[in-house]
Amino acid sequence: MKNLLFSLSFLFLISNGYGQTYVPFYGTVVEQVSETNVLTNLTEFENLGIKRRGTTALQNTLDWLKAEYLSYGYTAAQIQEYSFTNAGTTCKNLVVTKVGTLYPDKFVIICGHYDTITGKGTNDNGSGVVTIFEVARLLQNIPTEYSIKFINFSGEEDGLVGSQNFVSSVVNATNPKMDIRLVFNIDEVGGRADMTNDTITCERDTGSPTSNNAASNAFTNQLITCTQLYSPLNTYLSYAYASDYMPFEDNNEVITGFFERNETPHRHTSTDLLVNMDPHYVYNIAKAATGAMLNFAVASTTLATNDLSNEYQVSFYPSPAKDFLNISLGTLTDSHYTFTLVDLQGKSVINKQIENAQLIETVSLTGLSKGIYLAVLETAKNRISKKIIIE
Repeated sequence: MKNLLFSLSFLFLISNGYGQTYVPFYGTVVEQVSETNVLTNLTEFENLGIKRRGTTALQNTLDWLKAEYLSYGYTAAQIQEYSFTNAGTTCKNLVVTKVGTLYPDKFVIICGHYDTITGKGTNDNGSGVVTIFEVARLLQNIPTEYSIKFINFSGEEDGLVGSQNFVSSVVNATNPKMDIRLVFNIDEVGGRADMTNDTITCERDTGSPTSNNAASNAFTNQLITCTQLYSPLNTYLSYAYASDYMPFEDNNEVITGFFERNETPHRHTSTDLLVNMDPHYVYNIAKAATGAMLNFAVASTTLATNDLSNEYQVSFYPSPAKDFLNISLGTLTDSHYTFTLVDLQGKSVINKQIENAQLIETVSLTGLSKGIYLAVLETAKNRISKKIIIE
């Protein structure tokens, strides 16, 4: 991916000046990062071959990605493919969405590319892929205030084609434009087998437009703090360039990122293999990334004893609502359900069958009076209800 040395980097001495402290529950989650998973997934990624545009290997890798997310408990409704044309071939970005509890329309994106060039790319960027896997696995059943999008981009090795397409055709094409809190990019974090890998580079925005640079610096300082709170790694502060966060940066979004401190000489070659990298380093980076994402998305600090966890993370928003109500299917796997809105007199004012349900369905509230209602989602096996306010 990147082929220049960090010439402007400098060591950053960490402090807790941003008000961050160790959160014990976050620590218990981080300790569940599995070194066995990291090694197994790196091996599987390598065995999938050279993931170049238009190849069977690239499609097989996409299928593997989807199967992994499904195995973690994400549902088909949470997984979307976005196709784009890359040098005359069709490639796909994979997006897994987890809806937040307080800010469902504001997203923390964690991303990394899965395409490779010349070689199998176990470091560039199998290391980023397996790191995102562990974060997604561990956050699947933990409520977060902000929504999360786990994104695996294709076309990075052809000049950030996939991420650029996503920004133009999804982020800016959403009405209103997608509201992004932060983009956290993970690219080439495998280290070197012939060196001691105990430091991770944390990247901030220093380019144009400059209006997002201060926010990027603040989030990168949070990333540094989280890395040192939840992993044994040291940190090194540098600038962002030449990876999938750049189209977001150009779009005036706030970005940060991870990149290996000891840069591999095997990038973009047939020797970018597991034997030449440090899987234990990737394990430690997965711990740091998990702690950071718990912080960035503002995760709950208790285990699954609350209503949201017991009710498959189904949510109805906004509340108060006015013209429409969004229904988030959460982790329910049912593609058919009945939605009912009941007023205080027990009368059903809306009764709608939802077939082939998407993750988010929208129901019009036109003509309804202001007041308190009961929103009910019912499947063949589950009945979930929550109070909402229409104003």
